Amino acid sequence: MKLPYFLVFALAASFAQAENWPNWRGPQMDGSSPEKNLPAKFSTTEGVKWSVDVPAISASVPVVWGDKVFLTAPIVDKQQLVGLCYDAKTGKELWRKVVSEGGLQWDNKSNLASPSPVTDGEHVIFLFADAVAASFDLEGNLQWKRDFKETHGAFATQWTYGSSPMLDGGKLYIQVLQRNETFEFQGFPKGTPGKDMTSYILAVDPATGKDLWKQLRKTPAEVESLEAFSSPVFGEHNGKRVMLISGGDTLTMHDAASGDEYARLTTWNLPGEGYNKFFRLVASPVMGDGVALVCAPKNSPVFAMPLDSKGLEVQPLWTSDPKIVTSDVSTPAYYDGSFYLVDSGRRTVSRVEPKTGKVIWTGETGSKAKFESSPTVADGKLYITNFWGDVYVVKAGGDSFELLSVNSMGNGSKPNGDAASCRSSIAAANGCLFIRTQEKLYCVGQ
Repeated sequence: MKLPYFLVFALAASFAQAENWPNWRGPQMDGSSPEKNLPAKFSTTEGVKWSVDVPAISASVPVVWGDKVFLTAPIVDKQQLVGLCYDAKTGKELWRKVVSEGGLQWDNKSNLASPSPVTDGEHVIFLFADAVAASFDLEGNLQWKRDFKETHGAFATQWTYGSSPMLDGGKLYIQVLQRNETFEFQGFPKGTPGKDMTSYILAVDPATGKDLWKQLRKTPAEVESLEAFSSPVFGEHNGKRVMLISGGDTLTMHDAASGDEYARLTTWNLPGEGYNKFFRLVASPVMGDGVALVCAPKNSPVFAMPLDSKGLEVQPLWTSDPKIVTSDVSTPAYYDGSFYLVDSGRRTVSRVEPKTGKVIWTGETGSKAKFESSPTVADGKLYITNFWGDVYVVKAGGDSFELLSVNSMGNGSKPNGDAASCRSSIAAANGCLFIRTQEKLYCVGQ
């Protein structure tokens, strides 16, 4: 049957508007998506296109490319770490691949499947906290597998490593910001004796898994402050591909192709009053409107850095009042000319002007549980999930805070920051929201 021209055009336009979610922070690596017609109100029965049981909870974010959804998970009874692929239209599991076997959990906060997968449509790469990674094509055929402990040592972070791999410009990037010595935490050894434990950024050929370059990243931080669970962020500025790295009390800018550092904002943990607060960094940086944003940990300020900065002693463009705007765990989002920040402890959301730091509004969500997922913004709406699996929807833009809905998607339990808590951010793709809770992966759409 030949379709009318106007219907062919409409269908083509619909598919053209659909956007992949190729990594944990989306197509622009800033938590935003151009997707339209996304729902503001839904539940475990309302607006659900499909749902599927996942093997176990983890903080990793669903990654979507075309008609496939990728996920990492632990298989508890078999002590396996797996990469999963689902049909984006039906939720049917298409394949699962065992990447690593052995221990699944090193502390009570998370598990070894915390890093999110990443894909470019040719490769889907799964990295786990035990430093084992594997790449598959989208049909599930193994391309390469590698244990980075053999060449670079085990990741030396106190809490379980959670940085996600990123693909950009034909390279796979792995960030390891770690303690500069081996140690033991809760009965588990961290790092590898005899290996250089200096923090580093590693660029890998995604086709072969072989190292392209290794950029060491030294900072004046000490002890746990050296550790970061953030991920690399990439963007374009003045015709140049920029890589942002946050951690070690420092935000650095690099040439994405070579890894060469050319600007650094250091440090928010200055000598003097309040110094030696040895806090890990969790939130990744974000860029927008010519500005890079970094969130210092544990109720500290947010710092802005111009993207055209150069040199080793860059001064902040502005610094937030942490009594109003701060973020310890949730990575901010950039959308339609504004930064959006979630304060986990106070359960607030703030809209901030990038170049000035002006707080346009701050609003209380009323959540009874903390947020440690990162906000996703699309279609004029901001989506965040709390520990219990409740999804809060806030109107983006405007002159004042507006809570649109609260949608209970969890299993009814009320975890409070342990490994059973929901920390996964929401992916927006194909006109749908992909929501991971304690036991389920939901596809929600109009």
